Amino acid sequence: MLFKFLPNEFNFFDLFDKQVDYALSAATCFKELASKGAIDEGSLEKIGDIEHQGDEVAHEIFEHLNKTFITPFDREDIHALAKEIDDITDMINTIVSRLKIYNVVSVDKNLIQFASVIEESVRAVACAVKGLRSAKNFQSIQESCVEINRLENVGDKMRDVMLADLFDNMKDPITLIKLKEIYQDAETVLDVCEDVTHVVGAILLKQA
Repeated sequence: MLFKFLPNEFNFFDLFDKQVDYALSAATCFKELASKGAIDEGSLEKIGDIEHQGDEVAHEIFEHLNKTFITPFDREDIHALAKEIDDITDMINTIVSRLKIYNVVSVDKNLIQFASVIEESVRAVACAVKGLRSAKNFQSIQESCVEINRLENVGDKMRDVMLADLFDNMKDPITLIKLKEIYQDAETVLDVCEDVTHVVGAILLKQA
């Protein structure tokens, strides 16, 4: 067997499914907000609620980790996986908050492109994490991890091209600083998604 399973009284997989669903909701919400080009108080509250709900699930995972004797895989991997998924949601919330604080009110084609890639990556993260329930999902988990790594490379190239264009063509230094930080934060989300694949890979290796 690839995976050991928990007793019926508690199942970490249910919490991981819930947590990664919040991360995907945050990514989808970010994509919608990027397309609108403006962050109002309602949008900020919506993404903040998603981030708060994700935090609660992460805390629940950590709490049960301290009380549960039998776990589906190593405790340090459970902790690391919960933390990395939580970081995805936190980072997306940070970007949206900065868009509001920086008063970025115009539609930015670069940010729309980043938001689309982020949603694709988080969707693949969800597939990989949810696949951990069963050994029969080994192939699909690996395929999802490969896709996440590919999208992280796409994000690196996008960031470099966008920053080069920004420095060449943006005349307002304040706007340049704002967008530079936001683009870098967006690429960081993809880095965190790749960090999830490292944890998932470690789990697969140990449980093989």
